[in-house]
Amino acid sequence: MSFNVVDLPGVERTPRDPHAPRVLIYSHDTFGLGHIRRCRAIANSLVANYPHISVIIISGSSVISSFQFGDGVDYVRIPGVEKQSDGRYGPHHLNLDLTDTIRLRTDIIKQVVLSFDPDVVIVDKEPVGLRGELIPALEVLRRRGARIVLGLRDVLDEPTKLYEEWRHTGAIEALEQVYDDIFVYGLESIYQPLAGLPNQHLFADKIRYTGYLKRAVPSPMPPNRYPRITKGPFILVTPGGGGDGAGVIDWVISAYEADPTIALPALIVFGPFMSRERRKEFAERIARIPKLESLGFEPRLELLMNRAHCVVAMGGYNTFCEILSFDKPALIVPRVKPRLEQAIRAERADHLKLIDVLHDPAQNGEGARDPLVMAAALHALPKRVPPSQAFVPSLLDGLPAVARALADDLSMPVRGRILAQNAAVVS
Repeated sequence: MSFNVVDLPGVERTPRDPHAPRVLIYSHDTFGLGHIRRCRAIANSLVANYPHISVIIISGSSVISSFQFGDGVDYVRIPGVEKQSDGRYGPHHLNLDLTDTIRLRTDIIKQVVLSFDPDVVIVDKEPVGLRGELIPALEVLRRRGARIVLGLRDVLDEPTKLYEEWRHTGAIEALEQVYDDIFVYGLESIYQPLAGLPNQHLFADKIRYTGYLKRAVPSPMPPNRYPRITKGPFILVTPGGGGDGAGVIDWVISAYEADPTIALPALIVFGPFMSRERRKEFAERIARIPKLESLGFEPRLELLMNRAHCVVAMGGYNTFCEILSFDKPALIVPRVKPRLEQAIRAERADHLKLIDVLHDPAQNGEGARDPLVMAAALHALPKRVPPSQAFVPSLLDGLPAVARALADDLSMPVRGRILAQNAAVVS
């Protein structure tokens, strides 16, 4: 367990008030960067809107210390759990079995809830936590009168798969019995992630579509030396965390190997979870191509996204939000395993003319990747219009919408719902 606060430059610290409202954000973080980056964006937005509050993020991310957090935000890191290649989970570092690791995580989460005593709790994606680890904490929170919010990305998975995943864990019952609100960080007109679940009438009135979470350019932390090709127009290639992004990177490199006439150079960011062996192999190929350069991991990827002319990505939720936020022409190469989440999002976005899609035949079992197909897409990409030209209303309203939705609990100068209820009882 560790705590970290990184003050954002130029922001004057708000005087501490032990009685100000408190927010707890839970993120199970078993794979990639998506969960912690989404939670960080929400936490930083909340303290920007309500500078007197305190926010703690509970996370299993092994790279959480690499990110900037606003004043008023801190974190507790629980022991990491990772999803293995066969789909099963295992401890990331500890020499424990999964059962003991989950028990340890459960105890830490419950103790943080007891000690921090939040007014508002935002649970990211998993209604009962990984393997039910959140259930004891949720029971405490319900007894104490906290406002409990489930936060969902725009697409989870195919409805049948989501139902199979949730029906055995008690997650569907929790939607009705535990949660006060369900925030979907997307638009109802694009996708309805819970539409395939049974008994919709029991929780439908709790669902609020906020719009996507707009990202801002963070303050650079010196030294900030980027590869030479970033001084001019370039294509940013990002597989997110990189754990399952080797295919798209291989395809891009092979395109430059096959067609030296591709106009724009490309910067490839591997991500922190790409294997050392694949990274080494790719770096050796990139070194032989003048129009390619690479970086290992950039926690402030927004800086590079903002500088890039256009983007090639796999299309996870956070990368999609960044493409929209910085209005970049984008080519999405979605993964289709183990979830169809990225493919569903990419198809809907392509239909709205927000991005272009290129499907990976190797993932779909349709044959080998053709370097010239990717080369043609890279020739066309710089000429594509940016997403803003699609004119989708309320597309990026997510962060202010979340802040407004929680205003009753967070705008009070002292702790809101819980203390107000206690005061009413006493009076």
